[in-house]
Amino acid sequence: MLIPHIHFSGNCAEAIALYEQAFNTKTDILFLNGNGDGSIGHAEMRIHGIRVMLNDRFGNKEKSTDCAVALIVTIENSEKLLACYEMLKPGGIVIDPPERLAYTEIGLQFIDRFGVQWGFMMEKTK
Repeated sequence: MLIPHIHFSGNCAEAIALYEQAFNTKTDILFLNGNGDGSIGHAEMRIHGIRVMLNDRFGNKEKSTDCAVALIVTIENSEKLLACYEMLKPGGIVIDPPERLAYTEIGLQFIDRFGVQWGFMMEKTK
């Protein structure tokens, strides 16, 4: 099993609240770091059926990486896809705006305000 794990820089709780709204989901597990600052030690939610782990980065923060990974979400309905994108887009960077691609009716890529790179595309239905 491969589980995406997203590390934040002190704003994990804010990201969780936005992702719960954008993806119509709830956090299944949430533990604070225990240092009294309200930072998230570990959280889990399901985004379109996939388990995702989230936390505020802790330990040696000088040893972070700029890893080239994007989370791709396939959505069956174009209205839901665009609504989710509009919720997550403010404060972010658009890489590829919504457009028709050879392999999907709508595809797009962006980096949200938390630095997470997302790709949304329409799921082909029969």
